[in-house]
Amino acid sequence: MKSLRDRLEWDSANGAIHDREIPYLLIRPDSLMGIFGFLQEAERAAAFEAFARSIAYYGKGSAESYQALGGAQADILMATIAETAPQLGWGVWSLIRIDGGLSLTVRNSPFAAGFGESDTPVCAPIRGMLEAVASLVLGVAVSVQEIGCVSCGADICTFEAVPA
Repeated sequence: MKSLRDRLEWDSANGAIHDREIPYLLIRPDSLMGIFGFLQEAERAAAFEAFARSIAYYGKGSAESYQALGGAQADILMATIAETAPQLGWGVWSLIRIDGGLSLTVRNSPFAAGFGESDTPVCAPIRGMLEAVASLVLGVAVSVQEIGCVSCGADICTFEAVPA
């Protein structure tokens, strides 16, 4: 399977970037995560949850498209996701199986870097994508938690997905 970088089509005439039929957008992490910084704290949690839900929903389509490119086996899909994440600027992912679920560590999360210091985890998009991937790998609905976040002082962002 070709890497994401090799599949991207840059259509300057139409102002678009695509991986096959999937459109992509480049945006600075601080500009994106700044949205959450401008929200009142009470609104921020709901907005982060909506962001995670959106990524879980739409990200599942991307993960399914990777399966169609030859990553149908769970371990191949996990490797493809880990290889693709840094090509998208989503940090360096290490995705492994744990007892009944999946564990993900992310080095250099653009979401944590874009948000800055926080009392609560801020990597909702990664949480959403892990939900999408884990549900495909495990074949069941999953619950995902961000158990460590650089924005909260952790050395690395860590996540766990287990059957719901």
